[in-house]
Amino acid sequence: MRVVAGTVKGIPLKAVPGNSTRPTTDKVKESIFNMIGPFFDGGYALDLFAGSGGLGIEALSRGIDHVIFTDKDRRAVETIQSNLEKVRLTSRAEVHRADAERAIKAIKKNGVQARLLFLDPPYHMKKSYDLMDKAGELDIVTKDAIIVCEHDREVELPDRTKYFERYKKELYGSTIISIYRYHGEEGEHID
Repeated sequence: MRVVAGTVKGIPLKAVPGNSTRPTTDKVKESIFNMIGPFFDGGYALDLFAGSGGLGIEALSRGIDHVIFTDKDRRAVETIQSNLEKVRLTSRAEVHRADAERAIKAIKKNGVQARLLFLDPPYHMKKSYDLMDKAGELDIVTKDAIIVCEHDREVELPDRTKYFERYKKELYGSTIISIYRYHGEEGEHID
């Protein structure tokens, strides 16, 4: 596992010890960023269920200004911190050991609005994908935000939720990447 592109391209990242997480492969990570626009000109990103932090670190390497990483597993938090130190990006990140739902409520209190949200919960936690709409309801994502959901092919996500609409869906082995955009209250797509 390594950083695929950007300012810290090629630096290897550590995986979380044990088998409580499944790191996003480099091939899938590269595909995700090809789908959402390979580089960014600033803004915040949220990496919920961050695991080793690979997706958020990739976003930082590709131009996102600041990433808030959350994971409730102590080993994951330690791994994220270690990976951030290795790529020398600790000053552009916050790492919180927290339940994802609690974390987004705290993010709301801090007035953060993210343009990118990574939602990659353990596959058995299907209800966790509801956090996408919770983020919309709490207004912690910008109106042009991109939501990246990684899920098992057995987990069927809707094409449309209260706030978001899926505009891309790709299958990689047993993993599906679904990309959503905000569609507004009345159903119009916001560009």
